[in-house]
Amino acid sequence: MKKHLNTLYVTTQKAYLHKEGQSVVVNVEQESKLRVPIHTLDGIVCFGVVSMSPFLMHHCAENNVAVSFLSEYGKFLARIQGPVSGNVLLRREQYRVADRSAAASAIARNILLGKIANARAVLRRALRDHGEQPALKTAENRLSQYLRRLQQPMPIEELRGNEGEAAASYFAAFPQLITVKDAAFSFRGRNRRPPTDPVNAMLSFAYTLLVHDCRSALEGVGLDPCVGYLHADRPGRPSLALDLMEEFRALLADRLVLSLINRRQIQPGDFNDSAGGAVSMTDAARKTLLAAWQKRKQEEIIHPYLEEKCKIGLLPHLQAQLLARHLRGDLDAYPPFIWK
Repeated sequence: MKKHLNTLYVTTQKAYLHKEGQSVVVNVEQESKLRVPIHTLDGIVCFGVVSMSPFLMHHCAENNVAVSFLSEYGKFLARIQGPVSGNVLLRREQYRVADRSAAASAIARNILLGKIANARAVLRRALRDHGEQPALKTAENRLSQYLRRLQQPMPIEELRGNEGEAAASYFAAFPQLITVKDAAFSFRGRNRRPPTDPVNAMLSFAYTLLVHDCRSALEGVGLDPCVGYLHADRPGRPSLALDLMEEFRALLADRLVLSLINRRQIQPGDFNDSAGGAVSMTDAARKTLLAAWQKRKQEEIIHPYLEEKCKIGLLPHLQAQLLARHLRGDLDAYPPFIWK
């Protein structure tokens, strides 16, 4: 069983990371600020103007520590990857399944079942905690309809249509999940590239962290993160990582964002507005979200399929393993993660 290790998030601008012995050292203005043994890490995420020595890059590649560079506001820029690991036969089977429409649709349908079921679970928990609210109940009923519809096989194009409609229903009810009564946190729908309000800025940032974790999980079991089933192939797009993260959007990212807002850990003043209308989180707000993200990943949960206790941070790795087992023929179908 893979152990859940830490991810090092570096947000201090002009920080320089280098290798000393078996440790990662973070320098700021030529002063050592942090030293972390490499064996305690499974990833390093650098935000903005952060540089790294080539010797540390090599050391990370040798130790399977994923390194990603994002802009200061969370936009993915680049990733350092060492030698491709895993069984070439597994990747060949992944590609063959992607070219067989029925088999690819079956995996995509189960991923979508997990996504919609987990979004519905978030709505149901809100109904339980805050009582009947018509908008929440309507969205919960619609998601239940989509889940019943997905019990039948359907072409990938139809699956994508259902995914879009289900997401629209879920986000139509999203304002009801925000209990803080402040106009700064009003939510009128999902927008991105760039986000134009604080809630979307937080969601986009959390999704960026999630796709990083899912990509690392897929590479860890030997799958190609760029060849997916629900998301179409596109140059440079990690389609399978985007597939895998669908099951965790509501459970991990959305609930974390809602918790930070509703507990007032993030305030209206924690955002910057640009002249073009884009809204971004301040450095302090990003650090608050990153700390909460790391803490959340340390919490434990019973995996519903494996019936084993595991840390939440390991869920993408476990689902990647289950997908690999399905592709190898060990499982008849891919079992999605469904939160209970």
